[in-house]
Amino acid sequence: MTARDPDRLARAALTHVVEPGDEHAGRALRRHGAAGFLRLLREDEGPEPFPGTGARRVDSWRRRARTAAPERDLDLVARLGGRFLVPGDAEWPSQLDDLDDARPLGLWVRGPADLRGWSLRSVAVVGARACTPYGAHTAATLAAGLAESGWVVTSGAAFGVDGAAHRGALGSGGATVAVLACGVDVPYPPGHAGLIRRIAEQGLVVGELPPGAHPTRSRFVLRNRVIAALTRGTVVVEAEYRSGSLVTARAAARLGRYVMGVPGPVTSGLSAGVHELLRGEATLVTDAAEVVELVGAIGRLAPTRRGPVLPRDLLDPDTARVLEALPGTGPAPLAEIAARAGGHPDRTLAKLYELHSLGFVERHEDDWQLTKRRTEGSNIRHGGA
Repeated sequence: MTARDPDRLARAALTHVVEPGDEHAGRALRRHGAAGFLRLLREDEGPEPFPGTGARRVDSWRRRARTAAPERDLDLVARLGGRFLVPGDAEWPSQLDDLDDARPLGLWVRGPADLRGWSLRSVAVVGARACTPYGAHTAATLAAGLAESGWVVTSGAAFGVDGAAHRGALGSGGATVAVLACGVDVPYPPGHAGLIRRIAEQGLVVGELPPGAHPTRSRFVLRNRVIAALTRGTVVVEAEYRSGSLVTARAAARLGRYVMGVPGPVTSGLSAGVHELLRGEATLVTDAAEVVELVGAIGRLAPTRRGPVLPRDLLDPDTARVLEALPGTGPAPLAEIAARAGGHPDRTLAKLYELHSLGFVERHEDDWQLTKRRTEGSNIRHGGA
């Protein structure tokens, strides 16, 4: 397709005309094609060409269609170094097709990367705007770990968890995508203007709405389905019971994507929504390795979680049993130790000499006792193999 082919021009115009996720418009687009849909809105005043769609909705479409100026919008986004993607483009993420009639008409994009390629290896990290320091730290650390593992972090550029996730990925020199509920030339929230500009330079800024469009409450909610569809899975860090992040998670579940949640304090209302997800369709995760284990290639496993490995943990079972048989205080004769360990005295004596060489026990004439000096701690790292 060329930059000004009829389908692209019509879809660019229709992003002015219909709201994101409008399935009535999606059905009309499927029936008439983008150019035919737009032509019917601009020219047809005869019999109703959109069965099942209310007259007020069609009237609204027609009013907007008369003022849409797609050439101007395409020129504006090109001056920003961006582009307008439509189905059929090499860069169009095919997983958006899972949205059926709620699929975006097209995507306005700023940034140097390839959206299709990045979306194939992308994870959404979302959560509360008014997050706690725990939520911000967890989101940033999780995003940094994902970026270092070669995964793209996708979020909505909002305050709180979204912003922390974007910063975590950028801070690690990684890739991140911001999906906006407004035009890609409109920094929203304004307090994140610098962050969004940085994402456009190092990552991608994406939106369904044309340049100049401003966000509304419903557009935020509908934007979340795009975040869910673009990614392999969604991680919710903090969310109340009524939260846009839960909308994203449930959209991901409907689309067959992975849904994950990071637990928080049971006393925190900001973790209540996450915990509700974890009681249902979500998988509990605590770090990037566990996320990658779920969404990544089969056979890539997160490290096993365990406590510190102590020197006595490395003893074979028979030797450990003899060590356990020694009394906590004072020496004991060989016969008593052997009886308590359930072994032959000769075998027990051999194990005692082994424990003596390792520094666990001391000999006092014919008796044995636990060593009084501390053994060296293990140098095996904590938390995994």
